Amino acid sequence: MLLFMLLNVCTVGGSYFTQIELNMMTKSSDVVKNDIKNNLNPFNIFKTHKTSPLTLGLYSWNFGGGVQSYFLFLKFLVILNFVSFLLIGGFVLIPSIVFNSLGEPPKLESSGNCTIYEPNPQGLVVFYEYFLHLLSGTGFIEYSYMFYGYYDNTVVEDSSFSYNIPVAYLSTAVFYFAFCEYLLISRMGKATRVAVTTGGSDVSNYSLIVFTGWDFGCLGGKATKLKQRNIYYRLQVDLEEERLKKHAASLTMCKKVTLYSLRVLSFFVALGLVAAACYSIFEATKFSQDNSDKEGILGLIYEYLPSIVITAGNFLVPLLCDQLALLEKYSPSSTVIVALLRAVILRLASLCILLFTLWDQITCKGNQNDDECNECHYNYQEYPCWETRVGQEMYKLTLFDLLVNIALLVLVEFPRRMVVDNTSCKLSQWVGRQEFVVPSNVLGLVYGQTVVWTGALFCPLLPLLNTAKFVILFYCKKITLFYNCRPALRTFRSTSSSFFFLAVLLFGWIIALVVMIYSVAVMHPSQACGPFRSFDNMWQIVPNSTYYLPDVTKEFIFFIGSQAFSVPLSALSCVVMCYVIALASIHGRSVVMLKAQLKLVCLSFFFIYNQMFNSFSCLMQPICYP
Repeated sequence: MLLFMLLNVCTVGGSYFTQIELNMMTKSSDVVKNDIKNNLNPFNIFKTHKTSPLTLGLYSWNFGGGVQSYFLFLKFLVILNFVSFLLIGGFVLIPSIVFNSLGEPPKLESSGNCTIYEPNPQGLVVFYEYFLHLLSGTGFIEYSYMFYGYYDNTVVEDSSFSYNIPVAYLSTAVFYFAFCEYLLISRMGKATRVAVTTGGSDVSNYSLIVFTGWDFGCLGGKATKLKQRNIYYRLQVDLEEERLKKHAASLTMCKKVTLYSLRVLSFFVALGLVAAACYSIFEATKFSQDNSDKEGILGLIYEYLPSIVITAGNFLVPLLCDQLALLEKYSPSSTVIVALLRAVILRLASLCILLFTLWDQITCKGNQNDDECNECHYNYQEYPCWETRVGQEMYKLTLFDLLVNIALLVLVEFPRRMVVDNTSCKLSQWVGRQEFVVPSNVLGLVYGQTVVWTGALFCPLLPLLNTAKFVILFYCKKITLFYNCRPALRTFRSTSSSFFFLAVLLFGWIIALVVMIYSVAVMHPSQACGPFRSFDNMWQIVPNSTYYLPDVTKEFIFFIGSQAFSVPLSALSCVVMCYVIALASIHGRSVVMLKAQLKLVCLSFFFIYNQMFNSFSCLMQPICYP
């Protein structure tokens, strides 16, 4: 009877999921047309929570859940950048445009060599130079609302209205970073809950694969075979990891010493490759800044030299590290984690080296008594508006990354697919179509977003440019996915690594935050441009603005910044943190106890089943009479 009930439950469940599959396959033509229109609509990318299940299923059913997570992550970044642009545009861009149209003059409180800044080219300009200026961020682009140097320190005061552009500029930048942090933390919380729910021991992972791994919404034989390969690969990975664990446990002491020696040697070789790439970026940046006065195509190449070196390093170093991974003999999951960590360190270190080289030249290597930095506290001869120069570097990195992706689509991916599909050569068939590698693509998004956060203070419209870049990248990746790529044999585990990618993105945000804090609190602003030209540092505008507030508001702000408020707040935060930790520990113990009870219930169920089976076997035995 028990077996009969289980069979009935399985039959009902199977028929239910089969009915769902048939309903999805027999969707009306109007719904399918609407799905196609949504896929082709450029504004559909902003409808993250309203995307139809069929639209999302096109990614997961054909290429696995990891590819779907990549496009959802890309949509999240598009919305993040677009909302950030609305924030900057509403509080900084639009007021600046309005005040400039009304003819409000900026405040000029300094004079001398430090105020000389003429970015506009004089005389006639050849037409193709406008294109070069667009690519390099110089000329008419440099003296526009795109960069920091075009914004004035305008303060509009009236009996019923007042608006301070410097305060709005700095406050918007701070709120922009806080807004991005809030969205990242909330998304990391959701990813952590999913990872904790689906993660666990090898037994629970095996149970999840066997009992919940199949997707009853698979459409067609191609998606079914892909799902079968996906489950097969996951089981194969688990078995391979168990085999490697047993092999590692059976190694002799001599073999263990040899293996660990190879891993240490590979670590230092990989570290040397990263150091060589960073040194190349340092020299390329110095060479580019020293030859920034060149014009024409050669000047454009010099301008883009750091971006070219960074892109080449991000491409070559991971390839060489993949060859080192063959000697290290890690498990499949550990190999992926090590490769991702090396790629993350390389990408973020390259950006840090670029910024360090710029700061080193702007501040005369930190020597304020240098002849070039003594008068203006920064190298005003080479960098009359150093904030705009930093913003130009971030602008070129963003634009060059987009151009590289488009060039790869047109010049590499499409020709490779045409050669593979239209030729029967053994070499082309062995190479085959390319696979969509989710980790490297996600790290590219993380790197691009880190560049935008770093340059947002110096290039206020960079979030808008990044929004357009990610929208173009979304459709380029979508085209190359469905037309040029084949399903990966080793699909990406999106659930277990979503938190890792968000953590890397948060680390990039921290790097950008450090850059902003250093620029706001330590660096001397340019005296020839920008909203803070008359201050010793950007943060000085905050205490100066508080003196014009009412007395009650002023006292409240000073009380928040005093020890009388900060010390009790810290104590209260520690108490709340201890309470949350204790509550999490109690919940963890409850989960362990529930798991133990579940095991006991399973054991009792099997015991009762064995007793019933033995009793039934005894009853069915024939009775022998003497």
